[in-house]
Amino acid sequence: MTDRTQLLQTFDALLQPERFRDYGPNGLQVEGRAAVHKIVSGVSASRALIEAAIAARADAVFVHHGLFWRAQDGRVTGWLKQRLALLLAHDINLFAYHLPLDAHPELGNNAQLGRRLGLDATARFGEQDLGFLGAPTQSADFESAETLARHVEQCLGRKVELVNVASTRIRRIAWCSGGGQNYFEAAIAAGAQAFITGEISEPQAHYARESGVAYLACGHHASERFGAPAVAAHVAAQFGLAHEFIDIDNPA
Repeated sequence: MTDRTQLLQTFDALLQPERFRDYGPNGLQVEGRAAVHKIVSGVSASRALIEAAIAARADAVFVHHGLFWRAQDGRVTGWLKQRLALLLAHDINLFAYHLPLDAHPELGNNAQLGRRLGLDATARFGEQDLGFLGAPTQSADFESAETLARHVEQCLGRKVELVNVASTRIRRIAWCSGGGQNYFEAAIAAGAQAFITGEISEPQAHYARESGVAYLACGHHASERFGAPAVAAHVAAQFGLAHEFIDIDNPA
């Protein structure tokens, strides 16, 4: 067991949220009971995850996507009321870390995505150094962008949207999990031959075709399933707490 304040201090020391300009508050978003015995981790603080955490008898929920975002309406109605009501009624703490969880060099979303895909990061790029650049850990390169896309699909269990099927062998690969499409131009400038992220917007298809750099969109949720459980498990082990990752399916 540990207490809520000590848990928050440990998360903050590990993820250093003060270093980031973010879209919402990082850290403790909803205060629950003081004593914590079990943490449930997940990608987003959806009602389904909160209900699953209640069923799992969790004292704290740790997520990447919390409840509050910059420029949000601010009124506690509808889905926000429902989620808050569940957390408050069951006295459950909600911890949420957005960009700090993407960026952690070992346990974050990008580091864990690279590990899952067999990529070794050698450099960082883009705003706030959120983009990772590296190469396959195995000695062989990917023969083509199609080969790389099939590899990503096998690793993540999800179909990949591939733009610009490069005919050259691919060794230099950039990635940025989630909604990282705006990092594509920085990835091109950094010398990447392929860029892996969660989503694609209209401009990126043209950039890919015109630059010759392959673009792989593998799903926002699918690319961000690994950071939250890695961090929560790491911290839970420090305090001897129980931890359970609950993956709420999301097609996005």
